[in-house]
Amino acid sequence: MGQYISREIEDVIIQSSKQFPAIALTGPRQSGKTTLLRHLFQDTHKFVSFDDPLTRERALTDPKLFLDSYGSSVILDEIQYVPELLSYIKIAIDQDRHKNGRFLLTGSQQFHLIKDLGDSLAGRIALLNLLPFDIKEKQRSKIVSDILVDTKSYFVHACLNGSFPELVLHPQQNVDLWYGSYLQTYLERDVKNLANVGDLRNFQRFIRLLAARCAQILNLTSFANELGVSVNTIKRWISILEASQIIFLLPPYYRNLGKRIVKSPKVYFLDAGLVCYLTGIQTENHLFNGPMAGQLFENFVIQEIVKFYYNNGKRTNIYYLRTHNQLEIDLIIEKHAEIYPIEIKLSKTLNIGMANPIERFMKLFPALKIQAGTIISLADETTPLSRHAVALSLESFLKKLRDLI
Repeated sequence: MGQYISREIEDVIIQSSKQFPAIALTGPRQSGKTTLLRHLFQDTHKFVSFDDPLTRERALTDPKLFLDSYGSSVILDEIQYVPELLSYIKIAIDQDRHKNGRFLLTGSQQFHLIKDLGDSLAGRIALLNLLPFDIKEKQRSKIVSDILVDTKSYFVHACLNGSFPELVLHPQQNVDLWYGSYLQTYLERDVKNLANVGDLRNFQRFIRLLAARCAQILNLTSFANELGVSVNTIKRWISILEASQIIFLLPPYYRNLGKRIVKSPKVYFLDAGLVCYLTGIQTENHLFNGPMAGQLFENFVIQEIVKFYYNNGKRTNIYYLRTHNQLEIDLIIEKHAEIYPIEIKLSKTLNIGMANPIERFMKLFPALKIQAGTIISLADETTPLSRHAVALSLESFLKKLRDLI
């Protein structure tokens, strides 16, 4: 048995298992969902995986007998393969409403049926997300902890080595081969079989194009024209990637700001290593000096912030802002009508000009409750840059974020 890395979400899962009859843990393939649940509940829960076609057949032939045979506490792995079982789980929960932590479900798609189950079992099921390792989880690995010393090293590792547990714990693997196999499995099993996408070749081309435009505003028409498909097809493909938690769409902040605001989302991948695989970036030199350097750093920071929310069992309350007169704020966090602006800069040298968008934002929208802003960069010292903005390392910012979620 290899080294087990404790996950940031563990406390949330344990607490949820004491509070809800069921937990659904979703996330991309290979993010560690099965390993995590088996580690936490190995002494209390039986385990069944629907990866096995014979097991699926048994569950579908006689669902009630199937559930009875596993007793009162069970981990049901990859439940997206037997969505028909969910209604029987609902019945079982309703028959014994007061026993918590009975059904622990995992799925590599945040499929609609689990969302439906969340609606029909409001207050009885906890819906949680597990993404690949965050920077604190990587630090726990004896294999890579000594090379992860600052924001720059976290960024380089996330891009060139990825954050999936298998890649972090077995760094001798060929990263390109691993991602190639990962993508093929995802296309064949999730996209083709579960999402019924017939044109896998065009879908794969689309993922590559999307990766090259990470951290940019989503332009559906541009993709449709480039691939020769309809805008509705692009919308469907985006929803598949979002449901699979391959990408994250950052919505625009336009509350009470009138018509001056761009209202399309920005697109980020939840693993910067996958972006680098899809765009052919393999060296540190190419990473920092190539045309995607700034985009990739922004993507990396956003992916780590999204992980922080998910690991704390919270929904994201994050946005971006772009006005038609070219003011852009990379990230906005809203809490109790207070707004916290954040700028993301791929630079180790700080300068006062980095705070200009935040200062301008405050002047343009005086009616908003805009708080002091933050610049996240490669510099690891905490430095005031203007009256309303301070530069922080990513680690320092994530500590501050605890109070904002």
